[in-house]
Amino acid sequence: MTTGGRIQYALLMGACRITGMFPNRLLYHALAPFICFVLHRIVRYRLTVVRTNLSNSFPEKSAAELREIETKFYRHLSEVFVDTIKLATISRKEILERMVYRDVEAQEEAMRGRNWISAMSHYGSWELTINYACHSDHRVLAVYRPLHSEAFDLFYHKARSRFGTQPVPMNNILQETLKSKRKGARPVSVALIADQTPPWHEIKHWYRFLGQDTPFFSGVEKMALRLKMPVYFMYVRKTSPQHYEAELQRIYDGEEAVAPHEITERYISRLEAMIRETPELWMWSHRRWKHKKPADYDITHSEKETEAR
Repeated sequence: MTTGGRIQYALLMGACRITGMFPNRLLYHALAPFICFVLHRIVRYRLTVVRTNLSNSFPEKSAAELREIETKFYRHLSEVFVDTIKLATISRKEILERMVYRDVEAQEEAMRGRNWISAMSHYGSWELTINYACHSDHRVLAVYRPLHSEAFDLFYHKARSRFGTQPVPMNNILQETLKSKRKGARPVSVALIADQTPPWHEIKHWYRFLGQDTPFFSGVEKMALRLKMPVYFMYVRKTSPQHYEAELQRIYDGEEAVAPHEITERYISRLEAMIRETPELWMWSHRRWKHKKPADYDITHSEKETEAR
């Protein structure tokens, strides 16, 4: 890490620690609304992207309904921003109070001695959700893509690992998971946020998601099939301001025979249902549909599958 990166990290972590020491009432009832006003009304942070995504995803909704979701989204985004700041100081007790998992004991018992995958999304407060290690006897591996900024990359690594979660770069996750096969090693739970947009060169298949042709990463499915790991979708609900409840819903048992892309399609189906239930909790500012499905995709894809057979 460069000297400049270390200085930036020290300033960033210091600022977050100082800010995080303020009472939650001040952070979420004063700072968060201020951030919301700046992002939504002054900076207009990715406002065009948000409006385009919402209108394309919910063509059945009126302009007033879409604006209501938009406003609620920016309020929620501001709370998530404050949650990120609090990563530097939040206590285990507060995480357990604000992020409740349903039937976590039954889940841990069912997966005792087994590796499994938690298929997550940018929904709710994922920075709280990713701290599943507070509830688990498994070694929790949080998959991430290293950031270009050394300071922010180190900040997220340090903050996310405070309570036992182990951040692992995407390129290393298979190797790290295989370590659990060693004698005496703890089984792992792999936390993978799977709703991001893959680079163009990694797109192998298109799915229907919120009424649009959409590419998804295939990492969850590939890993599950290769290592015979059960997959659970992380279904999140907001129960009150700053408080969430998560339910782990099984979408693959690690053994059944499935068609190509079926595990990913099951993930997408649960994700869409969750978004439609409370749309403002999803990350609408993400350029999720920046890649467009080629006009000849269905023809060329069919030809490739025929050749493969």
